[in-house]
Amino acid sequence: MSTIVAPSLLSADFGDLRRDLEMINRSDADWLHLDIMDGVFVPNISFGFPVLKYVARYCTKPLDVHLMIVQPEKFLDRFKELGVYSVNVHYEACTHLNRVIWEIKERGMKAAVTLNPSTPVCLLKDVIRDVDMVLLMTVNPGFGGQKFIEHSIEKVAELKDLIAQTGSHALIQVDGGVNMETAPRLVKAGVDVLVSGNTVFSAADPEKTISELKKL
Repeated sequence: MSTIVAPSLLSADFGDLRRDLEMINRSDADWLHLDIMDGVFVPNISFGFPVLKYVARYCTKPLDVHLMIVQPEKFLDRFKELGVYSVNVHYEACTHLNRVIWEIKERGMKAAVTLNPSTPVCLLKDVIRDVDMVLLMTVNPGFGGQKFIEHSIEKVAELKDLIAQTGSHALIQVDGGVNMETAPRLVKAGVDVLVSGNTVFSAADPEKTISELKKL
């Protein structure tokens, strides 16, 4: 299976968003990754439903929503209405994580759990069989363009072992500092899905960059 590539909309040009969405549609990208921040769970605000509604209308790729927000369960029906493919919720933001996972799946969306860099993989032991994907943050969430945290390579290997030991079918996704230097190392460690923002959207040829990431 080739690597799944999910460019991050956070790095797109919001002054010409339609152009960047059309580029994504033409490209070999598998999904479009949407980072939604509330200024509470993370120290920044990104975009909300007005932008998401526009993206859902014009993007032909499945939408992979990453919720860096508190109480993500409050908005699940609205994501379903927009046809969102997968919903990532943070382990650190969900008091009743198992319930939230099943509420996502009951609405026909893929359920993913995200871990901050300081959150150990072992804490997923009781839910790893229930999720479709685990997103490991390889930078601290809240801002684009941060430096890759080297320990993330070991963490990917730990997660891969946990998935194998439990018989889980969860995909491994990473987000943060994913570029042409770190991406091959992450794929070698066991990553299935690469989220990349600056590397894609700042490239001279974004479509070519996406294709190169898929070949890893």
